[in-house]
Amino acid sequence: MSCIFCRIASAEIPAEVVAQDGYALAFLDIAPLADGHTVVVPRRHVATLEEMPPAEIEALFRMVAHLSGPVRRAVGAAGSTIGVNNGAATGQTIPHVHVHIVPRWDDDGAGSVHTIFRPGSRRPVGEVGKEIRKALA
Repeated sequence: MSCIFCRIASAEIPAEVVAQDGYALAFLDIAPLADGHTVVVPRRHVATLEEMPPAEIEALFRMVAHLSGPVRRAVGAAGSTIGVNNGAATGQTIPHVHVHIVPRWDDDGAGSVHTIFRPGSRRPVGEVGKEIRKALA
């Protein structure tokens, strides 16, 4: 098994685990963006969210919701950024679904998710909405 998150989930390699259940595991990031930076992964290897069945997605995000407040309180943060890089084009470097819970402070110098995109023209929202509805069918 070469996936580092699978190896952590199977306890093959150590991690600072803060929560776990039959579906998901949460541990502290070894290269944290902030104190308390927590990574939540499904136990089963899966590369992207859309490859997961609804019950597994629900279990994963139930753990994220369960942890977000305690992580923030444990480090005295004012808020948190919760994010998923879904696919290589987004910067996902480990092809195993993972959700980051990153504690945030008013003066931490980091921006919102909106700061990672350059301004520019976009397709009309009605056109994009039509394409999404078509893809759902």
